Amino acid sequence: MEAIQSRQRSMFQKVLAVFAVSLLFATAGLYTGRLVPPALMMPLMVAEVVMIIAAFWLRRRKSVGYLFVYAFTFISGITTYPIVSYYASAAGAEVVLLAFGSTFGIFAVMGTIGAVTKKDLSFLSTALLVALLALIFIGIFSIFSPLTSTGLLAFSFIGAIVFSLYTMYDFNMMKHHGISEEIIPLLALSLYLDFLNLFTYILQILGIWGSDD
Repeated sequence: MEAIQSRQRSMFQKVLAVFAVSLLFATAGLYTGRLVPPALMMPLMVAEVVMIIAAFWLRRRKSVGYLFVYAFTFISGITTYPIVSYYASAAGAEVVLLAFGSTFGIFAVMGTIGAVTKKDLSFLSTALLVALLALIFIGIFSIFSPLTSTGLLAFSFIGAIVFSLYTMYDFNMMKHHGISEEIIPLLALSLYLDFLNLFTYILQILGIWGSDD
């Protein structure tokens, strides 16, 4: 029993290590984004969406590899640059740093709660999926009918709550359902998406408040 727990701790540490490296690739992508022409952002965003869909399809085969994860995080860093640049210009660079710090804090707290909670939180999967689909639908709708400042603020708060809960859920799943070597990249990718989306929504919240001052 102790050997199994020790192995699971080792696997958990590997997931966190891959997640940390993913953040480094995303940071490199963010800096690269300054050099990417605006005309290429949309194709890169499309490629990002295709890769997410591919990741879910490959999930059943458990064949998401490390190269796939690092390539995706690098591209997502590039496509995140415009929103970071926008809010840095509108509300100040300190808002971006505050958003990152807040994201890191919330991610750590919710991850810890999920990891230490004895109850299996699998029952949250359906509700979280419905909430995620609602966010996607509203996001697509806002492209054609932009949200007001108040609407975007409310949307961002809901998004931050959803991905805070997803962070707790994903850590809980690792604890209660175990980790195997072949799914480490996929688990790290899930944590990265939790972190990225949480950061984006918190940045929008702080950015809206900061630009209104």
